Amino acid sequence: MMHVAIVYESLFGNTRQIAEAISEGIRSSHPEAEVDCLGVGQAASDRLRTVDLLIVGGPTHMYGMTWSLSRRMGLGSERMNAGPGHEPDPGAEGPGVRTWLRNLPKTDRHTHAAAFDTRTTSPTSGGAAHGIARRLRGHGYDVVAKPHGFFIEGAADGPLRAGELDRARSWAATLD
Repeated sequence: MMHVAIVYESLFGNTRQIAEAISEGIRSSHPEAEVDCLGVGQAASDRLRTVDLLIVGGPTHMYGMTWSLSRRMGLGSERMNAGPGHEPDPGAEGPGVRTWLRNLPKTDRHTHAAAFDTRTTSPTSGGAAHGIARRLRGHGYDVVAKPHGFFIEGAADGPLRAGELDRARSWAATLD
């Protein structure tokens, strides 16, 4: 049985929604698979020892992966501009994917991996997925797919562009 872990960082819910859609795509293409979809704060390395495929994703800030200052700035801006009932994603205050990857132990077997991000539609926004993939390779993972970006409309808090959840499900179905 294949064991898949999807680890994500999400500040405003967009990356979490993509991670959940990826989980659905894996489950539809591999019904026998055990699939864990975990925020970075829940993804302790001991939970990942048995994975066959590790999929990691996060939002894009300032052309790449978030870092502590960009996270604080994003969350601070969100609090100032949020309307009633709009809160940061659960776990948004915790560690980001950059910190999580720094603490990820090297794999001692050839575990497959893939990387994704969420990003604005601006052609100059950059992306976090390539940096995530590079760090996964540095920890000994075999990156089996080109790093993939999913688009949000407007500002950093989205919403997701129409069709992105379907695109995430389809992308996930190609991963093994």
